[in-house]
Amino acid sequence: MSIITNKSFLQIHPDDNVLVALQDLSKGQKIEWNNLTFDLKDDVHAKHKFFITDRAIGEDVLMYGVLVGKATAFIPQGGLMTTENVHHASQDYAYRNVNYQWQAPDVSKFQNRTFNGYHRQDGKVGTANYWLFIPTVFCENRNMDVIKESLYNTLGYNVTDKYKQFTDQLLTAYQDGESIDSFNVDSLASAQATKKRVFKNVDGIKFLNHQGGCGGTRQDADLLSNLLAAYADHPNVAGITVLSLGCQHLQTQSLLDDIKERNPTFNKKVLIFEQQQSQSEEQLIKDAILKTFEGLTEINKIERSPAPLSKLCVGVKCGGSDGFSGISANPSVGYTSDLLVALGAKVLLAEFPELCGAEQNIIDRCVDKPTAEKFIRLMQEYDAQAHAVGSGFHMNPSPGNIKDGLITDAIKSTGAAKKAGTSPVVDVLDYTEPVTKPGLSLVCTPGNDVEATTGKAASGATLILFTTGLGTPTGNPVCPVIKIATNTALTNRMGDIIDIDTGAIIRGEKTIEEMGEEILEYCIKAASGEITPKAVLLNQDDFIPWKRGVSL
Repeated sequence: MSIITNKSFLQIHPDDNVLVALQDLSKGQKIEWNNLTFDLKDDVHAKHKFFITDRAIGEDVLMYGVLVGKATAFIPQGGLMTTENVHHASQDYAYRNVNYQWQAPDVSKFQNRTFNGYHRQDGKVGTANYWLFIPTVFCENRNMDVIKESLYNTLGYNVTDKYKQFTDQLLTAYQDGESIDSFNVDSLASAQATKKRVFKNVDGIKFLNHQGGCGGTRQDADLLSNLLAAYADHPNVAGITVLSLGCQHLQTQSLLDDIKERNPTFNKKVLIFEQQQSQSEEQLIKDAILKTFEGLTEINKIERSPAPLSKLCVGVKCGGSDGFSGISANPSVGYTSDLLVALGAKVLLAEFPELCGAEQNIIDRCVDKPTAEKFIRLMQEYDAQAHAVGSGFHMNPSPGNIKDGLITDAIKSTGAAKKAGTSPVVDVLDYTEPVTKPGLSLVCTPGNDVEATTGKAASGATLILFTTGLGTPTGNPVCPVIKIATNTALTNRMGDIIDIDTGAIIRGEKTIEEMGEEILEYCIKAASGEITPKAVLLNQDDFIPWKRGVSL
């Protein structure tokens, strides 16, 4: 990979017929590029693209060295790429029996490094130590909320005290006759620090509220059971409390059976409370709190100890993407991915709708034909399902993506795929399938931020690297999510949710390799509990099961 020099625009791949603006450019500005000199025909905002040569209707638009669109109108040299003059297009793909040769990066500086994790009896190592509450049906969500409020407030896991104090101060001002319309928020006293945690080795108590378990199809309940079983078996989970109503589709025994099928050696503490067998709701809640408290005292005895980096399982994800995602944050995470693979760790790439246009590269990197064919089958079935309801992968980019330069899904996808680096694809996992092989695996999930992170954690990710250009607070209940900004302006504006800034790449101050190594250093610290990602500090515990319907 080459250093991105301090320029006002960039050609990502030598075959590209577009340039990416690294800063705002003005109509009429003279562009000099590879013995060409031309004027911009439009204002071009940073992150957007303009054409090196004229494009006639139907001609290819190339970016990242691949087909990402077709011209739908004549576009002059120096013209801006828009949704009005370019439409999504991507190359056909098929298994080609390519003998892929990977050049692994130099990992000598990380070879003997370790992280301090929680060792489980099945040999896995967690980056956190959580107690998990699981409802088998949505009817128990209210009881979950009551228990959560009680435990969080008393045991020091609540992060909303400052807002409660803010509201108290606001109420006092109102009762004193102050005008709320003209109330000066900055004049309020600073909030007190959050209460100290009681159990120093329990990193959190997590709650998987959901809307399933009954009322849908039996297949929905079965899929949810597999997902909940995956979370119960997660390396970052040390104990589980299950709340059941009793009459729902997803029976507690089915969940327990799925846990054992997933991991026959499973031996974590599981507490079960069924409301229809309890004397009252109050009794159910008190019993659940009492027994869970006892469980917390037990898992608090587990302490961190050193583990090789090969025990890490890192998911890579992007959300709120922008025109810099495929230039700064995603390739930096991709280099981190290559480092991890070279060290014997596991890396998970998901979001199948956001691999549209990058399929052939991925297929060519598959270690064997069955792996490639499984990826092709899952992609084609998923896309066909979307087309059957009048949609398709090409409709994936959101209005925010498009506004910030991601004009077609193929542009978004080929940039998104950079998170996976360049290593071979060793396995393809369907939704909730567990990762078993060291190296890079693909996980079939939607592109939806929370559905994707939910699925990635289910397959075993113990950390998630999440890149964003527009900003998103997405987190996960059991898997710490590390937020990586594509640009410094975002970091300055939303620093309360951003952990790492890759804007130095855009400015030409750092290389992708340097940034990738910095990200790995952060991963080691986060996995060891030495640093806490912002999403974890905020209790950003997003959890949305995917019903295998059309979700892009």
